[in-house]
Amino acid sequence: MYTFKTLKKLARGTVADSSTCRMALVGDTATQFLATALKGESIGRGFQLELFEAEYNQVERQFLDPTSELYAFDASYIVLFQSTHKLGELHSTLDEKGQKALAETRLDFLRSLSENPQLAGRKIICMNYPEIEDTVFGSYANQVESSFTWQVRKLNYGLMQLAQEKPNLFVCDLAALQNKMGRDRLFAPNVYVSTEMVLSVDALPFVASRVIDIVCALRGQFKKCLILDLDNTLWGGVIGDDGLEGIQLGHGLGIGKAFTEFQMWVKKLKQRGIIICVASKNNEETAKEPFERHPDMLLKLDDIAVFMANWDTKVDNIRSIQQILNIGFDSMVFLDDNPFERTMVRENIPGICVPELPEDPGEYLEYLYSQNLFETASYSSVDTDRTKQYQVEAKRVTLSKTFTNEAEFLKSLDMSSTVSGFTKFNIPRVAQLSQRSNQFNLRTVRYTEADIEALASDENVVDLSFTLEDKFGDNGLIAVVILKRTDEETLFIDTWFMSCRVLKRGMENFTLNMVVERAKSAGYKYIIGEYLPTPKNKMVEHFYSELGFEKLTGTDTAQFSLDVAHYQPRECYIKKK
Repeated sequence: MYTFKTLKKLARGTVADSSTCRMALVGDTATQFLATALKGESIGRGFQLELFEAEYNQVERQFLDPTSELYAFDASYIVLFQSTHKLGELHSTLDEKGQKALAETRLDFLRSLSENPQLAGRKIICMNYPEIEDTVFGSYANQVESSFTWQVRKLNYGLMQLAQEKPNLFVCDLAALQNKMGRDRLFAPNVYVSTEMVLSVDALPFVASRVIDIVCALRGQFKKCLILDLDNTLWGGVIGDDGLEGIQLGHGLGIGKAFTEFQMWVKKLKQRGIIICVASKNNEETAKEPFERHPDMLLKLDDIAVFMANWDTKVDNIRSIQQILNIGFDSMVFLDDNPFERTMVRENIPGICVPELPEDPGEYLEYLYSQNLFETASYSSVDTDRTKQYQVEAKRVTLSKTFTNEAEFLKSLDMSSTVSGFTKFNIPRVAQLSQRSNQFNLRTVRYTEADIEALASDENVVDLSFTLEDKFGDNGLIAVVILKRTDEETLFIDTWFMSCRVLKRGMENFTLNMVVERAKSAGYKYIIGEYLPTPKNKMVEHFYSELGFEKLTGTDTAQFSLDVAHYQPRECYIKKK
C-alpha cells in the first residue's frame, strides 16, 4: 500500500504509452486530497487518470443541472462521496417523521441517478456510509427507527440492494474499511473542523486503492488465479519430512487452526470462480497425499485446476501454469511463506502479484483481507464451473503433446459450437466476458447487462454468441461478435472478443465463417473491422490481416475491409450444432 506522500509524487508523473481514464469526483465534503490520491493510485496501476473534481458540496447541483460541469466533462466513471457527517447534520434538522424517511430519501436520489438517461453508459461508484455512533440512544438505537444508527445501517443495506438492481451502480465499501482500520484512524476530528476533510491522510491511500480496484475490475484488470505453495503455506510443517500425521491442520487450538481457516478462504475463492493452482517443490505423490488422505484437509484435488509438484523452480512451474491457463501473469497471485521464493518469482515474472505474507501464519488472513486482491465487477453461476473447465484444459494440453500433427489433434477433439443471438439466458455471460476479456479483444469496449439488452433489441445490430464443447467437456459461451450496420452494404465489427482458453483450436476461423454467412444472407457486401491497441491486446494486432482482411488507408485507426462475395470459408474442425 502506498503512503499519501508517495501518491502525491506519483500524481505529478505520467505513464508512457498508457490508456487514459476519465473520472469525475463529486462530494459533499473536501475532496482535494482524495483527488490527488486517486491520480497517484491510477498511475501506480499503469494508467492515466483524467479527473474532474466538482466544487465542494455541490452534489445535487452537479447531478440535477443538465448543463453542469459534470455532464460537460462526460466521464466514464463518476465517484460519488456523500459523507456520514453531512448525513448526520441533515438528520439533526429533521423531525421524527423526516428522520424515519432519511435513508429512503437518499436511496431515491441514488436511484434517480442510476436511471438518468444522461448518465447511460457511465459507471457510478458510490461510497457507502461508515457508521458514527452518536450515542444519543446508546445501544437502544438498534430498536429506534428514527435513530441515526438505524438510518445509516438501513441506508447501507438499501444501497447494496440498489446496486443489485442497477448494473451501472457500484458500491465502494468505505464502511468495511472503517471496520478494518478503526474509526479513529479513518477520521481525524482536528483535520475535519479546519478543512471539512472527513478522511484522514492515513486513510486516503486505502480509500483510493478501493476506488481504483473497482475501476480496474471494470476495465478488465483483475486477478483470476491464485497459485499456492504447500508446506507452511497451506498447512503447517513439511509433508516430506513430517509425514501425513505430522503436518499441522485442524479446528482445535494451535497453529493448525490458522491453516484450516486459510483453506476456508481459498475454498470460498474457488467457489467464486478464482482459479486455484499449486506450485510446490515436492514429489507429486507426496504433495497430493494430504489432499487425498488427511481428515482435516478442506481443499481437495478437485479444487485445484493445475497441480504442479516437482523439483523445478517455482518460476518455471508458474510459467507452465500460465501456458496451460493462457491468462496474463498480471492476472495471477502467488502465495508462498518463503521470502526467497517470493523474491525469485517477483523478480523473474513481471506483472505477477506476490504479497509479502507475514511470518506468523496466524496473521495470513487478516493481512490478505487488507489487500483486497480479488475485486470483481461481475459474478454469475458460470464462475463456479471455472476450476473444472481448467482441469479439462490441462487434459487437452496433455493430449496435444501426443500428436505431432496439429490438424489431427484438433480433429480428435470432436468440437462443436452453438451459434445464437443474445438471449435472457446468455446476456449475463456476454456482459461478463465483455468486462473480463483483454487479450483477444479487438476494440476492448466494455458493456453492462443493460447495454447488451439494448443491443439485442436494436434492429441495426447483428449479435452473435458462440459456445464450444469437445469430447472433454463444455466450455460454455466463449466468443462474442457484435456488428453494427453503417449503410446498406456494410457491417462494422463493433466488438469481437474471445476467451483465451480456446485459442489455437480454430475458433477464430469458425467465428468468421459464421459472421460472413450471416452478412451474406442479409445482403451485406463488406465487413469492416477495427483494431484499437491496448497494453494487453497486442496478440490480435495482425488478426484481421491474417484472416484475409485488406488494410484500409486514410483512416485514423487501424481498419480493415473484407469483401463478402469473394470470401472463401476458412478451414476449421468445429461443427455447428
